[in-house]
Amino acid sequence: MPQYTIHTSSAFDPKQKKFVENLSITVDSTTGLIVRVFVRDVEKEPLSKIMMDGDVDLRGKFLMPGFVDAHTHIFLHSYDETPALQQKRDESMAERVVRAVNHCKTALLAGYTTYRDLGSEGMQEADANMRDAIARGLTPGPRLFVATRVLASTGSYEPRTENSNGGHCLPAGGEAVDGIDEIRRAVRRRIAAGADIIKFFADYRRRIMRSPPAQQHPYIPSVLHPPREPNPDYMVFSDEEMKMIVSEAALARCPVAAHCCTLEGALAAIDAGVHTIEHVYFATDDMFRAMVKKNVVLVPTLAIAEKLHKARFPTILKQVKRAHELGVRLACGGDTGTFSHGDNVRELELMIEAGIPVVDVLEACTVGGWDACGGDLCGARFGWLEEGLQADLIAVDEDPIISAGALRKIGFVMKDAKIWKQDGKPLGMI
Repeated sequence: MPQYTIHTSSAFDPKQKKFVENLSITVDSTTGLIVRVFVRDVEKEPLSKIMMDGDVDLRGKFLMPGFVDAHTHIFLHSYDETPALQQKRDESMAERVVRAVNHCKTALLAGYTTYRDLGSEGMQEADANMRDAIARGLTPGPRLFVATRVLASTGSYEPRTENSNGGHCLPAGGEAVDGIDEIRRAVRRRIAAGADIIKFFADYRRRIMRSPPAQQHPYIPSVLHPPREPNPDYMVFSDEEMKMIVSEAALARCPVAAHCCTLEGALAAIDAGVHTIEHVYFATDDMFRAMVKKNVVLVPTLAIAEKLHKARFPTILKQVKRAHELGVRLACGGDTGTFSHGDNVRELELMIEAGIPVVDVLEACTVGGWDACGGDLCGARFGWLEEGLQADLIAVDEDPIISAGALRKIGFVMKDAKIWKQDGKPLGMI
């Protein structure tokens, strides 16, 4: 039978932000969709009377919609293992594809049924190819929404060395474009190349990409008098250029994500009408109010900020809590890949540490993730429990509202009505 039912005693409804008792969910393995959601009357009709062959009994577990990581890079592995520049320089394309396949399997088994992958990091359009391979059933992984190459201006998000002679000696991390006409063509190229999302850098380090510049002489370990800010973030695009990115993407019904590490960059991107802001480690109440007014989603990437911005991290946590208080729409995305795939839940833990209620964090990692991927622009609906949505379900043994470690112990994973993990063990993995 293509249809079967998942029976629960406790299921989290992110729309209501609470667990619902005795919920059953019928799914269709042919369409990959939820076809019925109903509450059982356990007194009038015990489960033994309605349980059918092929049904799954998850009573005693805590069921949730599959998680969405709203900021990932499948072609990167942890910077603690190898810096990004060396990954692009030293790892072959074949190796990076193999790593990405493993990353996607790991993510799925960790309960992440959707990834918003924001940049192929020197792998050109291979993220779109990986998305299609997963969708065709060739390899397990989250549903991918991809950006392909990220847009930035000349001399910004480009790996360079002092010996590059003005050119490139490493695979380009994005696509360098300048001016209104070039930007229009670049957005059209991204759409044609298979991008689901257009991502651009509002600001970035525009000097030689080393901080501080290393010295190769064996007796001089560093520069003698490094500047206070060795390589600060500066604006990458003008206001007019940002607005062209957004308006051109809108023609293709494509959401736009903006990398913003400065307040100036974030304010300009918000004004341009972007869909999401990534990072934003310097923020104000006025900025958050502008985001609320324009319905801009914040993806704070706390998991990487914890590693790269240790001195300011308590302030960054307070900023995210303030954004929540002011009504900013949040989505959970840690910049996964810069740290290990499979450790995605660290983003949720840090949001909770910031003081955001657990139910709001779970909602941000489900419905909020769908919003970040584009909402109705996605072409699919996922992230909550309703007829017609993608059948993405996960379950844990303990109540995540009261158990801090529950989300690290995913025992059941279903994506598109196919079970990939049950009783804590992978199913159907190659």
